[in-house]
Amino acid sequence: MVTPNPSVSVSPIWLVLIGVASVQFGAGLAKNLFDEVEPVTIVWLRLVTSALILGVACRPVLRGRTGTDWLVVLAFGATLALMNWAIYQSFARIPLGIAVTIEFIGPLALAVLFSRRARDLAWVVLAALGVSLLGLERADLDLVGVLFALLAGAAWAAYILLTVQTGRRWQGLDGLAMASIVATILLTPVMAGGGGEGLGDVRILAIGAAVGLLSSVIPYGCEMIALRTLSASVLSILMSLEPAAAALVGMLVVSEFLTGLQWLAVACVVIASIGATRSQPVMSEPLPD
Repeated sequence: MVTPNPSVSVSPIWLVLIGVASVQFGAGLAKNLFDEVEPVTIVWLRLVTSALILGVACRPVLRGRTGTDWLVVLAFGATLALMNWAIYQSFARIPLGIAVTIEFIGPLALAVLFSRRARDLAWVVLAALGVSLLGLERADLDLVGVLFALLAGAAWAAYILLTVQTGRRWQGLDGLAMASIVATILLTPVMAGGGGEGLGDVRILAIGAAVGLLSSVIPYGCEMIALRTLSASVLSILMSLEPAAAALVGMLVVSEFLTGLQWLAVACVVIASIGATRSQPVMSEPLPD
């Protein structure tokens, strides 16, 4: 009988990078369906998948919860729904790499807001330069798509703060499981109002479930395992690579090719995010899509 070798393991850094790639690959799969179904349908399928898997895996303990516990998780779920809905609306209008680059302004602004060092304002200037560079080439930029990306970024910042509060009140991933359920419930009327097209198509359902696995379940699992041996600050820095990962996936999966100037803009935001998160405790929480 062959026994597993406990010394063989995947580096936590690689786990984080796998999670980052998985999130963006899931976004690429989702975007390829936008000609057939509305973005909200794919978001709903993603949330249903994560809610079911996390709910079964975690089996959240509901007994003995205070009113404040429920208010926090309801706010967490509402923010999760808004963040995912807004960024998928942005994906439908502008390239993945640009959308995620603009969205990253939210976590970056939060890190700088909690900074006690005046020199960290330099990261804001660098990020602003990156966004300004995007504005120089407006051919691929739909204003509504940009606004949705900014809304997703604001929701992401709120999500980070609520992650801290939820983690203090709900054990393990119980809060995230409940938030996924809340987000699914909140988006159900929106999805139904859009007709819920594609829900009778097995292929759409399968791809939607795959998006849920790739963009939610796998990244969360990778982050949980990685954080056992990896500092949260290093995790945050690695996740600052998401705009670049999104741009690469956009190129490989969706055939969205950025210009040299747009790649420079992505690089500015990535560098600014890494610089701003290196010593900020608020950004030490795991970051979502």
